[in-house]
Amino acid sequence: MFDTHTHAWGAATEEHPWVNGPILDLVDSFDVHTVYTADRLLADMDRNGIDDAVVVGYPICDWTDNWYTRQVAAEHDRLHGIVMLDPFAEDATTQLRECMQTEGVFGFRLSAACPYDRMWETFDPSVSWLRDAIAETEFWETALELDATVQILCDHSQLDQALELVETYPELTYLFDHFAHADPETPTDNGTFAQFAELAEYETVAVKVSEIPHMSDSEFPYADMHDHVRWYLDTFGRDRVIWGSDYPNVSDVASYAEAQNWLREVDSVSAQDREWITDRSFRQHVGIE
Repeated sequence: MFDTHTHAWGAATEEHPWVNGPILDLVDSFDVHTVYTADRLLADMDRNGIDDAVVVGYPICDWTDNWYTRQVAAEHDRLHGIVMLDPFAEDATTQLRECMQTEGVFGFRLSAACPYDRMWETFDPSVSWLRDAIAETEFWETALELDATVQILCDHSQLDQALELVETYPELTYLFDHFAHADPETPTDNGTFAQFAELAEYETVAVKVSEIPHMSDSEFPYADMHDHVRWYLDTFGRDRVIWGSDYPNVSDVASYAEAQNWLREVDSVSAQDREWITDRSFRQHVGIE
């Protein structure tokens, strides 16, 4: 199994201080050690039968300080890295090149759901800086040159912005996180979430059924979100629907086992479907063996 969405972070140091107050408050609620290192993650993976994982940069330090994600990806064959980048920064292209030169790093994450001036501190679905970022041509052309995967966290009400980005740079590989913050009451076949159907027309776009314990209003197996899973499968096909636990970010409400095994309880999802969703789809989509 390939867990495509995990987090890990190192201890605070003088060079890499913990500066994100809301994240520090969040970590205090987790059912894991305050410093959740790659070794702790690997031990939890082994206990739950997870072969490989993606460590998505965790902004407990300055949000563009990718030191630990890069170190983890370079040091552990079983772990891959997604870094955090600011496409508006003067050195954005340089940062992208340096990160992509790190063994195991295969792309970067953007949070269109966060205000630009409070990145990874709070969410606000009314912000629209992702649309402005489309004009950073040099950055996106470099991403194309380096074959960097673009991972996007946005609210479903912001999918129109994401669609503009995909339409402008359709050859990039995209991953969309966490049901685009849809909840059980968000309709799938009309309204803003239904814009995923337009994104599905691009073979370079895949969606992640990740962080479901937080998206759901119910306990394991999170049955109130299963219709969204089935809609994704009908719309994208099993080769572009990808599982991720978001562990330990979900450890305040779920165990790793619960964040993994809920997929077995989704009606009409076959064992072969699950094999794709939990491993083959991701490897094929981003080109990781």
